[in-house]
Amino acid sequence: MGGNQTWITQVTLLGFQVDPALQCFLCGLFSVFYTFTLLGNGIVLGIICLDPRLHTPMCFFLSHLAIVDMSYASNNVPNMLANLVNQRRTISFVPCLMQTFLYLAFAATECLILVAMSYDRYVAICHPLHYAVIMSWRVCTILAAASWMFSSLLSLVHLVLILRLPFCGPHEINHFFCEILSVLKLACADTRLNQLCIFAACVFILVGPLCCVLVSYTRILLAILRIQSGEGRRKAFSTCSSHLCVVGLFFGSAIVMYMAPQSRHPEEQQKILSLFYSLFNPMLNPLIYSLRNAEVKGA
Repeated sequence: MGGNQTWITQVTLLGFQVDPALQCFLCGLFSVFYTFTLLGNGIVLGIICLDPRLHTPMCFFLSHLAIVDMSYASNNVPNMLANLVNQRRTISFVPCLMQTFLYLAFAATECLILVAMSYDRYVAICHPLHYAVIMSWRVCTILAAASWMFSSLLSLVHLVLILRLPFCGPHEINHFFCEILSVLKLACADTRLNQLCIFAACVFILVGPLCCVLVSYTRILLAILRIQSGEGRRKAFSTCSSHLCVVGLFFGSAIVMYMAPQSRHPEEQQKILSLFYSLFNPMLNPLIYSLRNAEVKGA
């Protein structure tokens, strides 16, 4: 880092630039949402652990989804709440990069866990006689562990590419957390390699898994239509509808955020999109599964 390029030590998160009264209201509202996120996902996780009837592959992946959602929200929301009530909105650059790394890791893990859940539903409905053999506990454990490990490695690649850049300002991030696209704007060097890697990661983590989910549910739909009894159709559809809701919410907001042209989404709209999959989606997931999944609702 030669010349005037220096390593910045801290940055300012501008967050939501609104009047103080609205900031207090947003802080209270988001605090309630965050509390419901932790409470809802914690209850789902606890019920799955304590109820032997829920020791199934689907609920195994659902427990991982609850862990990811709680971790995902806890990585971003507490700092956002503190900034809403505190005029000093600075964060050290190293914790900022750590927040970026964890945010990417949890987001990628959720994508892969959702794919594993769709595969589980496909096997359960299209190959029910072989379900216990195909979705053994060994296979489920491997799928979950691979999701966490691959996501961490992918996030580490992004972090290494960020660390190779010189950062010389500005020292302000127009976001409520250290989102990767906002962090790259602080660099005083060419970030095209970073942008290319982000797009490639989106193809593998968002578009690829979404295509797998759509293929799975297309085959599931065809299998459901072949079921003779109306009760059987309703039961099969109820096991899939909750997962489809979660997939639509998460993948939809993430693809709009990272794969749509940036010029169409001003920075304030990007904050809303980030807030949707950082807070609203983790809060809605346990509610959706509680209301739409008969097993979880019964427990």
